[in-house]
Amino acid sequence: MKRFAPLIIFAALALLLAAGLTLNPRELPSVLIGKSAPQFKLDRLDASGQFSPASLKGQPWLLNVWASWCSACIQEHPVLNSIAAEHKVTLVGLAYKDTDKDAKEWLQSRGNPYNVVIADRDGRVGIDYGVYGVPETFVIDKKGNIAYKHIGAVTPDIFKNILLPELQKAR
Repeated sequence: MKRFAPLIIFAALALLLAAGLTLNPRELPSVLIGKSAPQFKLDRLDASGQFSPASLKGQPWLLNVWASWCSACIQEHPVLNSIAAEHKVTLVGLAYKDTDKDAKEWLQSRGNPYNVVIADRDGRVGIDYGVYGVPETFVIDKKGNIAYKHIGAVTPDIFKNILLPELQKAR
C-alpha cells in the first residue's frame, strides 16, 4: 500500500485540478445574492445632487461598476450604449475609484449609456458590494435585493442570455 501512496496522491490532485478547470472563473458566488443591496448616497457625475438606490425601489435595474482606467470597460461600453438605446432597463453607472474629470471625459468621448452616473471616489461602495474589479454588473430586483452579479465585460450574449432573463425574474 505504501508503494501506491504517491500514485494515489497524484490521482487525487489530478482529479481536483480537472474539476477546477471545469469551473467558470466569472461565476464567483456572492454572499449578497438575495440580500438587500447595500444602501449609499453618492454624488452624481451627470447632474447635480446625489443618488441613492432607494430612489429606484419598485423596479429592477442594473448597477454597472466601471472606470476610465479599465480596459475591459472599453470593450463593454458599446454594448451598454446599445442597451441604453433600446431602453430596456434603468442603467446606473458607478465610476469606481476614478477622478470626476477622467470619468466625465471618458463618457463624453464614448457616449453616456447610463440613466444615472455616480462617483465612488474612494471605492467604499464597491467594497460594500463585494467588487473584485471592474467591470462588474449587478441586477437589483424591484425589492432592492441583489438578484445577480456578473463579473467581467457585458457582451451582447451575456446581456441577452443572462442579464435580461435575470432582470425579468427580478420584476
